[in-house]
Amino acid sequence: MKILVVDDEIDIQTLFVQRFRKEIRAGELEFAFAISGENALEILKENESEYVLILSDINMPGMSGFQLLKHLKEKYPAVPPQVLLITAYGDQQTRQRAEELGADGFLSKPIDFVALKERLLQ
Repeated sequence: MKILVVDDEIDIQTLFVQRFRKEIRAGELEFAFAISGENALEILKENESEYVLILSDINMPGMSGFQLLKHLKEKYPAVPPQVLLITAYGDQQTRQRAEELGADGFLSKPIDFVALKERLLQ
């Protein structure tokens, strides 16, 4: 499974690679990383149908995770990649907006990597 992680925090790449080292080596998961919504769109344009899941932070400079989600749902109406939004703000209003925009799920920071791993490897 190819996963695109979108987050403006540079450390997130190291964290994901450490937490999913075994799955990456086994070829079960493959990650790419984007530092902004705009960067994510560039990566998706070059590899249009490769990514089946996008994990995106909501609060980023420039294009927010909400804006990225809206763009993806409009661009790929038939079979959009699944999008899980990640935020440090787990309030009901944020969750409701994510659902309204068509998010496939919601993760709170700090990320529970055990639960995420179970979800990804189902």
